[in-house]
Amino acid sequence: MPGTNLTREEAQQRAQLLAVDSYEIELDLSGAQEGGTYRSVTTVRFDVTAGNGAESFIDLVAPAVHEVTLNGDSLDPAEVFADSRIALPGLLQGRNILRVVADCAYTNTGEGLHRFVDPVDDQAYLYTQFEVPDARRVFASFEQPDLKAAFQFTVKAPEGWTVISNSPTPEPQDNVWVFEPTPRISTYITALIVGPYHSVHSVYEKDGQSVPLGIYCRPSLAEYLDSDAIFEVTRQGFEWFQEKFDYAYPFEKYDQLFVPEFNAGAMENAGAVTIRDQYVFRSKVTDAAYEVRAETILHELAHMWFGDLVTMEWWNDLWLNESFATYTSIACQAHAPGSRWPHAWTTFANSMKTWAYRQDQLPSTHPIMAEIRDLDDVLVNFDGITYAKGASVLKQLVAYVGMDEFFRGVQAYFKRHAFGNTRLSDLLGALEETSGRDLKTWSEKWLQAAGINVLRPEIETDADGVVTSFAVRQEAPALPAGAKGEPTLRPHRIAVGLYDLDEASGKLVRRERIELDVDGELTAVPQLVGERRPAVILLNDDDLSYAKVRLDERSLAFVTEHLGDFESSLPRALCWASAWDMTRDAELAARDYLSLVLSGIGKESDIGVVQSLHRQVKLAIDLYADPAAREALLARWTDATLAHLRAAAPGSDHQLAWARAFAATARTPEQLDVLDALLDGSQTVEGLVVDTELRWAFVQRLAAVGRFDEAEIAGEYERDRTAAGERHAATARAARPTAEAKAEAWASVVDSDKLPNAVQEAVIGGFVQTDQREVLAPYADRYFEVVKDIWESRSHEMAQQIAVGLYPTVQVSQETLDRTDAWLDSAEPSAALRRLVSESRAGVERALRAQRADAAAGE
Repeated sequence: MPGTNLTREEAQQRAQLLAVDSYEIELDLSGAQEGGTYRSVTTVRFDVTAGNGAESFIDLVAPAVHEVTLNGDSLDPAEVFADSRIALPGLLQGRNILRVVADCAYTNTGEGLHRFVDPVDDQAYLYTQFEVPDARRVFASFEQPDLKAAFQFTVKAPEGWTVISNSPTPEPQDNVWVFEPTPRISTYITALIVGPYHSVHSVYEKDGQSVPLGIYCRPSLAEYLDSDAIFEVTRQGFEWFQEKFDYAYPFEKYDQLFVPEFNAGAMENAGAVTIRDQYVFRSKVTDAAYEVRAETILHELAHMWFGDLVTMEWWNDLWLNESFATYTSIACQAHAPGSRWPHAWTTFANSMKTWAYRQDQLPSTHPIMAEIRDLDDVLVNFDGITYAKGASVLKQLVAYVGMDEFFRGVQAYFKRHAFGNTRLSDLLGALEETSGRDLKTWSEKWLQAAGINVLRPEIETDADGVVTSFAVRQEAPALPAGAKGEPTLRPHRIAVGLYDLDEASGKLVRRERIELDVDGELTAVPQLVGERRPAVILLNDDDLSYAKVRLDERSLAFVTEHLGDFESSLPRALCWASAWDMTRDAELAARDYLSLVLSGIGKESDIGVVQSLHRQVKLAIDLYADPAAREALLARWTDATLAHLRAAAPGSDHQLAWARAFAATARTPEQLDVLDALLDGSQTVEGLVVDTELRWAFVQRLAAVGRFDEAEIAGEYERDRTAAGERHAATARAARPTAEAKAEAWASVVDSDKLPNAVQEAVIGGFVQTDQREVLAPYADRYFEVVKDIWESRSHEMAQQIAVGLYPTVQVSQETLDRTDAWLDSAEPSAALRRLVSESRAGVERALRAQRADAAAGE
């Protein structure tokens, strides 16, 4: 929204002038069932370091401000409230008291105080989402992370509702809930969750410590809430984090609230974590979904220390906040006693790092420690570099300094800065103390320089196959056009794995592992000289560093035939990831990638890897394959998915995954007849239950190919009159391959701003179908006509959904690139919008390059 930005310089000036003591916030949500606006009263106590007469401002996004009282003097709201700020003139040296009375608005965008009405019980459910700058949508606040304070909430709610916040939930008096003040925390991690929520309670106890635990969801989801499993993961996290951090959980209770229409995966509100309620699984899901949910739970729990107890001073250290939580959550899954997912680093290599590699090759690539000039910058920086590359580099840092030394440094950091704010240098200083490593050069090259390195083996052998020389060559490719910075060679801590085929088991087994530092352009590995050459030499074995890895020619040829034969899941995942990266880089033709997957996926036991391969194959064929060969490749792939579906173990995760993969690309009359028959029950596959979510996957595909009309979709919604059913039906309607359906979907998203965030996302997801290029073609020009106005008139979350989701990604052509360039040159978009559109353009450019490579491979 215009007028809601805040620059780093403004925040620094305000932090130098002010020290905030406390907030008292009174909210009247008694009319929440009807919606509209609510009364918000904020009293802030803060100290001013300058002499009398200094000026500052407080942030507020509100339809109306009724009263502003500063140190007992009434200020005219018409004069002091503008551009989402309230001017504070004539401040006193020392203590100041500000009172603001306003009408604030419920939202349906997932920002501020979100209001959702459950179609099952017609009850409203509320929750707050404040990161990055949206506490100001609910109460007047100094909206920056380094102005911490104690927060005391008083909330009036409808009778029979529950109110949850950061502090323990009190007994209400006349439907008024008066919470105790919080410890000193930042505005963005305060929270309120309000409504007739269902709850389950337990406790974490150890060595005299007792932390109340709560899990909440809407009553309509209560039958699906597997609270025992969620509590088990949570307790494992408490055990592991408290041991590794050597600091007791810093808040009085720990609630996890599964809330509707949540934009992110979850949010680390202190003691009151909100999580998207799609993680309450209504239907059968694979173990990969439970693993992802567990990682989300652990990620947010790690934030209670790193982010909430100790908080970044400004958003340029957002990467550290998120990367630390991601690294430690994966490490907990991999190493905590009793964890269900000791293979978590396989999942990380397969999903998070693939995301990071893709993000790092876009024109918007940036150093991990990004330059965050203002709030607009940070809003588009929740990306693969902030989360995935940052976590990868932390894993590299742990290998570089040693795990024990790393956590000893973290322990000192928490004790030194509890309930305060820090910069990156504070953490690195603590790690230098415990490890003895000088991290200044490491930081410059890894955190302050953009781009990715490529590691290649250089090997020579004699006539008997004995290694006579071995070295690792490091390359620093040129940064993408438009990216800032210079290519950088970096210090890497890697392992080199030597793998041979065991004739008895038929498995590729590691016979030796060498760990070493790689630095500069060429690093000799004398330890391998004299070794018999193995079948496969794998650089970055165990995935210690962050780099694109290439295999030597003989290893690549062997892996092509035996990729599925690795005994362990992690080297398989690394080879799969390398093959996918080569496909994206047009070094491996899409048709050859399909052949590679088909040759090895049947031996892949890791269900998360299998599902990633399903997505990647579909993307490769849809966007990277020669258009002239696309239908033949799709037919080959879809026939394989059906064969695997029928051959999979009944009731297994693999069976479910193959059913979804088949539904995603079914296209011939015969294949679609199978979908129809599975849907109506006239045909079955032993062990496959066509439950609610799988049924919708079938319906959406049948709608996309024109076999399901509006009446049939409406009938499906009658079977599932839930919020999820509403979203699925919206996707199915928008997926229909007619000009009328596309016009209706476009109008509901672009011409109107009434859809809630989750439904808008569902409509966009249905609207864009890769095999509907012709009917979607007219919307390429329309996108460029409207996207700037959308960006300037909608909230950030809603505008970003449209800017990214409706870009003509499926129109892979030079014309799309030229049209984008013309718009970028003439439209004068904001920096944030320019970045998002440029990233989408880069995807089309990459796809066009890959299509040419695939066509050449077919000649």
